[in-house]
Amino acid sequence: MSGASGGGRPETGTAPEDGARGPEPPDRARYGLLLLLLIAGYLLSAFVTGSFINAVQIAVFVGAMLLALRNALMPRWAARLVAAVITAGSAVAIGLALSRPFADAVGVAELWTGLVLLAAVVAIVRRILASESVTVQSIYAAVSAYMIIGLMFAAFFRAMNVLSGTPFFANGQPGDTKTFQYFSFTTLTTLGYGDFTSASDAGRAVAVMEAMFGQIFLATLVARLVSAFRPPQRRK
Repeated sequence: MSGASGGGRPETGTAPEDGARGPEPPDRARYGLLLLLLIAGYLLSAFVTGSFINAVQIAVFVGAMLLALRNALMPRWAARLVAAVITAGSAVAIGLALSRPFADAVGVAELWTGLVLLAAVVAIVRRILASESVTVQSIYAAVSAYMIIGLMFAAFFRAMNVLSGTPFFANGQPGDTKTFQYFSFTTLTTLGYGDFTSASDAGRAVAVMEAMFGQIFLATLVARLVSAFRPPQRRK
């Protein structure tokens, strides 16, 4: 991210090439809306119970991905192609989460959800690094990416729980969407309450990767953005 001193004029975006979509100015980017959508999706799964909740959450995350694509630095045709693939794949994942035609349907749906969220993180971070200045929307984007990382690992943990055929947590503790998201965010933030731990070496390895990734993300990208942010001067 070049020139992130925050003292210059706001970024106005680069001129798009043929068939390309230029980045929106930070003040017009919808990262604040993206953050609200992510929070709503998390709270929905945390306080609402029912077999349909996984399908609803997938739909919310697809909406978050489409918002991230709206501000992504890629040609217009590529953004439309990615959006079409994600929408079609997510429709299948929602069908699996609802109908459960086979035992591993939920695991496949969770794996797809994790991949969609991973793509969203890549698109958001790439947009942040390409910005010439730090704005409020840049902060919203970084916080959104951090939250998506926690939700992404929660989806991967649940996929491991279903597809491996053995309980993910030690002592045979059952896990659902709420539990895996709780475990993921306590791992990401390195709180380490210890009430839930992985039973397998693979689960512990992925948890360690999440903890390291979370700390590096906060200590580098988020901290740098916050330190470089300067509120816009009011016009007299």
